[in-house]
Amino acid sequence: MTAIDKDRSRLLELRQLLTRANRAYYADASPIMSDTEFDRLLKELAALEARHPELADPNSPTKRVGGEPIDGFRQIKHAVPMLSIDNSYDEASVREWYARVSGLGKKAGKGGASLFGGDEASDSADDLAIVCDPKIDGVAMSLRYENGKLVHAVTRGDGTTGDDVTHAARVIRAIPLVLESQGKKSVGVPKVLEVRGEVYMPTASFERLNQEREKTGEELLMNPRNATAGTLKNLDPKVAASRGLMFSAHGRGEVIVEKSGDATAFAASHSEFLAAIRALGLPQPTAKHTKVCRSVDEVLSTIRDFDHKRHTLDFATDGMVVRVDSYARQQELGLTSKSPRWAIAFKYPAERKTTVLLDVLHQVGKTGKVTPRAVMEPVLIAGTVVKHATLHNYGRIRDAETEEAGKRTDIRLGDTVYVEKAGEIIPQVVGVVLAKRPKNAKKIVAPDKCPECGGPVEVEPPEAAENPTLETVRRCVNPECAAQVEEKLIWFAGRKQMDIEGLGEKTVQLIRASGVVPLNSFADVYRLKNHRAKLLELEGLGEKKVDALLAGIEESKGRGLARLLGSMGIRHIGDTTGKQLARVFKDLDDLLAAESDRLMPKALAKQRAVELGYDADPQSRPETGLGKDTAPAVHAYLHSKLARKTFEDLRTLGVDLSSKDFRDPSKAAAPANSPFAGKTIVLTGTLANFERADLTEKLEALGAKVSGSVSKKTDLVIAGESAGSKLDKARELGVAVWDEAALLKALESVR
Repeated sequence: MTAIDKDRSRLLELRQLLTRANRAYYADASPIMSDTEFDRLLKELAALEARHPELADPNSPTKRVGGEPIDGFRQIKHAVPMLSIDNSYDEASVREWYARVSGLGKKAGKGGASLFGGDEASDSADDLAIVCDPKIDGVAMSLRYENGKLVHAVTRGDGTTGDDVTHAARVIRAIPLVLESQGKKSVGVPKVLEVRGEVYMPTASFERLNQEREKTGEELLMNPRNATAGTLKNLDPKVAASRGLMFSAHGRGEVIVEKSGDATAFAASHSEFLAAIRALGLPQPTAKHTKVCRSVDEVLSTIRDFDHKRHTLDFATDGMVVRVDSYARQQELGLTSKSPRWAIAFKYPAERKTTVLLDVLHQVGKTGKVTPRAVMEPVLIAGTVVKHATLHNYGRIRDAETEEAGKRTDIRLGDTVYVEKAGEIIPQVVGVVLAKRPKNAKKIVAPDKCPECGGPVEVEPPEAAENPTLETVRRCVNPECAAQVEEKLIWFAGRKQMDIEGLGEKTVQLIRASGVVPLNSFADVYRLKNHRAKLLELEGLGEKKVDALLAGIEESKGRGLARLLGSMGIRHIGDTTGKQLARVFKDLDDLLAAESDRLMPKALAKQRAVELGYDADPQSRPETGLGKDTAPAVHAYLHSKLARKTFEDLRTLGVDLSSKDFRDPSKAAAPANSPFAGKTIVLTGTLANFERADLTEKLEALGAKVSGSVSKKTDLVIAGESAGSKLDKARELGVAVWDEAALLKALESVR
């Protein structure tokens, strides 16, 4: 056997072994190897696949780590609608529902028709099978398998059409990419199998994520469901891969069995369907709590029993789905316009307690968001002692519910407040017991300056200035705020920002944690040259690394105004807006001398446009990326004492504050013969002769607008090697596509 044959054999062996390990862990709850062993074998497989790209397989276990971010979501219509289920909040409603569905088997009158139409059913109320299944509080998803392979994953959406989130589903290790029947209950794999279920974040993963966010000063996520929804909405599959999402199958969509064509050949009832898809490797962590009941009393007993167990599970539940087991009976019962008659969801009430509000802390996250946090007398809720809870935002503080229907009030220190656990995870203050308000209760005052740095705060939405109850966000706009500084410094030094070689995340954290060398502002980055000896004392920073770091810092001084503005984390200014401003203003002094209206050129009066040397037509004026709401906020920050000091410090330290992108309006923006003038262009893939940033600047100088995503407005896509979803989207929309040779030829024509 040749070396290549040995590699191929080992590669296939590893794929089978790791796929089996995934199934054993997620579907069978019976691990066959440790996490350490799994990771070791996964690395071995990745190395073999890198050595033999000709053996690539999109369903390989190595693909679970996530590929390139997608450009945006496409919509997919469900073959069978994903209907919502009516909710019930008390036992009486469950009894009423049961009476309706069990009455199907009784004669409605002459002719023996059932209550809901159709032929008389044979089952009696005494033997009506009802399945009770715990309702995981997650995000509904439909997985479509064709010939056993995952084709796409779609969210519920409006029930008829949902978002294609296959990029995220493929990296969720609990979701099998290929179905394989195993075990004693082995079944055939249908030609088409749509499995409905919930994607969710286990409690342990959710708590870990929130701990990480708390350490970095980010706002805590309210509950696992919101965290899951946000993860699926992220266009980068690596985010989903890193967050440990799980999947629980609980229902069916379209099922096509190749030979008989009858879906009931695969499963004639819901309980049979669950058993069949388990045999195919689809996970059901709720399986041991799922029960087939034969009476309404047994249904209610199951609901009560699970209420005592659900707080011990590693996933959030908010109820139990109760449904008729037989698919034939379900079909007879039919649907209303919104939901099936054959199912109902019993929702457990959120546990609510009262306690006294002692204090309010004003916390600043890494994005600058100021969030009020309650300090309360300890209270036991859902099995844990709670001392702190979120107050959401200052608008909610000023407009809270009371025990009196329709009456609202502000929350005050000393108040007796209602506390719940959102998703039974995150405690939150939801209202006030107004009758118990003490005479000395003090109003909570929202900070008008940042609690950390004393810098200016911005309140959203703008209407909150007139009506404070509308406030949703209060944010510190000082990018050098101490609460935000570490993340801002890491961003500042990044490759697409100031591109400081050697000043990555770990180095920033190392220097700041040491306390030996100050690194608390952007200016401190350029003062590091004064601390070479102290830097050499830090573990892991040898002479070569320190010298390379200092050289990288020195080189970054010449990046220019656009890169600087886009690197500072200024609210409303990213790299694109920074570049747009740098095209309009020749240097920082020119920018600082501008009135607010000059930051939003499309709003300029005709006279001002002419004065600036631009045509009076608004469409021909320079674009800064700022508008009527964002331009004043940016202008206010640029003229704040904190910003002025930052800029002066950077100037003193030799940072170039001139624009390298300034376009003199008196000169032509692009050659008359430019084939790119006025065109919207998207770049994708790897180009042999160009760096992406350099090519973008070249095309923009030739009159093009370079966009990051393909749409109907795109005129041209330039595709290099390994072009991905952008190229697919261009072909789908019929957008013109050039390869690198065509690009070079076009550039030659304008030299």
